Amino acid sequence: MADIALTVAAIIEHQGKFLMVEETDKGAVVFNQPAGHVEPQESIIAAVKREVLEETGLTFTPEHLVGNYFLSPATNGKHYFRFCFCGSVLAPESSQPQDPDIIATHWLSLSEITALGRQLRSGLVLQCLRDYLNQERYPISQFHYHFDEVAMANSCYTDLLKFN
Repeated sequence: MADIALTVAAIIEHQGKFLMVEETDKGAVVFNQPAGHVEPQESIIAAVKREVLEETGLTFTPEHLVGNYFLSPATNGKHYFRFCFCGSVLAPESSQPQDPDIIATHWLSLSEITALGRQLRSGLVLQCLRDYLNQERYPISQFHYHFDEVAMANSCYTDLLKFN
């Protein structure tokens, strides 16, 4: 199977509107939730915080996982596994993108987002919004990060001894 890109996205709602980024993708202007790829040795939570900061200049606090999505293949032929979180930002009116690919940030209503149609970066934008509005919420405490397999095994071993 081809490589799978691990990505994250954030749904941020404020006063009935959603934070969206306007960006360029292969020369086309598209709209997306703040989102991007997880870097090597980066946790999923750290990645979503970093992506929101880079694309909007805002500090994001993830509160729940909305869902995870496997898109294979996407219209570009690539394979994506996305974790979408919802949460809040400090000072929502003061967004200032730091990523040069971001043209602007916008607070848009659901009807404004759905009216964008093909200008949405992918169908995952609508899928994540639908799940969010359907109150899909999962605890972020379910995520465990292990960058060292030996340390992970040792930690599990110590914890399992409590059950003997």
